[in-house]
Amino acid sequence: MPPMTDRRSFLRTLAGATGAAALSVGCASRPTATRIIDTHTHFYDPTRGQGVPWPQRGSFLDRPVLPPDWQRVAAPHGIRETVVVEASAWTQDNDWILRLADEHPCIVGFIGNLRPAEGTFAGHLRRLAAHPLFRGIRIPASKLSTDLSDPVFARHLGLLADFGLAVDINGLGDFPGAVRLARDFPGIRIVVDHVGNVRDPAAPDLAWREGMRRLGAEPNVYCKLSGLVEPVKTPHGEAPTDVAYYRPTLDHVTASFGPTRVFYGSNWPVSDKGARYADVFGLVADYYAERTAEDRERFFWRNSLEAYRWVSRGA
Repeated sequence: MPPMTDRRSFLRTLAGATGAAALSVGCASRPTATRIIDTHTHFYDPTRGQGVPWPQRGSFLDRPVLPPDWQRVAAPHGIRETVVVEASAWTQDNDWILRLADEHPCIVGFIGNLRPAEGTFAGHLRRLAAHPLFRGIRIPASKLSTDLSDPVFARHLGLLADFGLAVDINGLGDFPGAVRLARDFPGIRIVVDHVGNVRDPAAPDLAWREGMRRLGAEPNVYCKLSGLVEPVKTPHGEAPTDVAYYRPTLDHVTASFGPTRVFYGSNWPVSDKGARYADVFGLVADYYAERTAEDRERFFWRNSLEAYRWVSRGA
């Protein structure tokens, strides 16, 4: 099939798709994904009495961000379901998100924020894991080699496998530690956030390329195509919206992880730092318009279902 050249036409068709739909590309017709899950959003409310530890006061993110706000930017593109990733370090904010999820069927899963090195971890994990939408935790990846040498940290991570939960790793730098995590815990599904925090998506460096290649060789590791636009340095936060700019990163990730272990996430509202939601989604939509229908189905929802085991709620 010829490559897609009319992005606007593609996005208009995709926005109206609620099931298997067709999009026109020149003389060709291609089906869209029958479902799209945004697997990386953040919700919070700085107006709560206790405030929030993140985002920073006075930053461009310092405003209430709740499910209806996300729905306004996502729904025009046919995206109705999301997995929330908690950025707050306060344990009680995990419960706040789960209460929010109970009220909003668009939330199909939640990746919480707990510290495996703390003695209270096991009790909190057991309590939170009783909620069907709690699907795992996110941990920093900057010093995994050191963390994994801590017997308490390692023992607590093992509990995630017992509960069938996933681990997101964020802020990659310690690639050897991330590989060790995958090998030490083959029963845990591991998700690399934000394409491994690539510094320059137009020209990824050798260390990132080799680190991602090694992670992709581990069968229990997935990669989320989120965080593409945020690293791009522009005067007014307007990252390029042409998929060609990001192709070196996208091609390397898809080659390293294959078609069954890569999936979509927006990182909204943080992604607003680089581009509008429509453009963030448009980049991966353009890229996957050139691939097979099966690849699109896997990328937009099936792979994340395998990684997170999120819960369909009829949003």
